[in-house]
Amino acid sequence: MVDVGCGAARAIAELTEHGLKAVGVDPDERMIAVAKARWPDADFRIAGAYELPFADVTMDGYRADKVFHELFEPERALAEARRILAPGGRIMLVGQDWDSFVIDSDDPALTRSVVRAPADLVPGPRTARRYRNLLLAGFEEVTVEVHTGVFTGPAMLPVLVGLAEGACSAGAVSRARVDVWIAEQRARAEADRMFLALPMFVAAATAPR
Repeated sequence: MVDVGCGAARAIAELTEHGLKAVGVDPDERMIAVAKARWPDADFRIAGAYELPFADVTMDGYRADKVFHELFEPERALAEARRILAPGGRIMLVGQDWDSFVIDSDDPALTRSVVRAPADLVPGPRTARRYRNLLLAGFEEVTVEVHTGVFTGPAMLPVLVGLAEGACSAGAVSRARVDVWIAEQRARAEADRMFLALPMFVAAATAPR
């Protein structure tokens, strides 16, 4: 199977441990270099989701984790997935909806601005909610699940800070207001009062037999 957007290849290692022949694909040469250094015996290729370096109907599985929100043309990527998947092959897409960060804050209006501004910088911020309809265009046995992670500790504070900095960079929120919002979230984390709920969409389907 192929892991599209494999990054540093943690998933490739896990898939291999389960006895699968997994190939990692990523358009970033630096990430492929890191992956090869970590897993020198694994198979990695430099390529993007639109042009995969595999012959037709040669893969039994296709995986893309937090990739499709970076694509301007998800339909084109799915056409490529259909090309390489053998009949009955399985595809799995995992990703978040960038409008769906649930964050507790003393200033809900400001929080909405913090969440929405970075979403506007992503090519496909709402692609995850489209997974089912996208897959129905060329696949069978389409299923979608939503698994929500709830985070209350400081480990996820960098995610909140990143959202706020993205809103500031986009010009949606002033530097002063962002600093106040970040300070509140830091104080919440230190007092064990931070709350972030993040739904992750998991879609799967089968290539036509």
